[in-house]
Amino acid sequence: MKATGIVRKIDELGRIVLPMELRKAIGIDSPVAMEIFADDDKKTIMLRQYIPADADIFTGVTTDIVKYEGKCVSKQSIKKLCDLAGFICIDPSEDIDIFTGKEAENLIEYNGIKVSEGTVKELSKAAGLI
Repeated sequence: MKATGIVRKIDELGRIVLPMELRKAIGIDSPVAMEIFADDDKKTIMLRQYIPADADIFTGVTTDIVKYEGKCVSKQSIKKLCDLAGFICIDPSEDIDIFTGKEAENLIEYNGIKVSEGTVKELSKAAGLI
């Protein structure tokens, strides 16, 4: 933490205004919830943007969340990461064969993974099962 040189008075209701330049510099857009911390001797106060425990670690959104390794990530962020990494990312609600990445009819779903009958036949042949 470093000193900013900014001094503000606390009003009679206990409020303090954070200057626009400071909010812009640290990326705080209003309105935003702030979490307040105080050290043991109560002479230092620290503010941090509040992010709920179940929020996406990248965007802060709280919808369509997947928990992985104790962290929360939204499906939207997962799709963006897949795009950035060059992977095909398929929404489970879409009728797409997970192996081919193409839309297909007569999909078989197993443990949340959708595969076309044609792919199952090809995999079975490759494994020597048929």
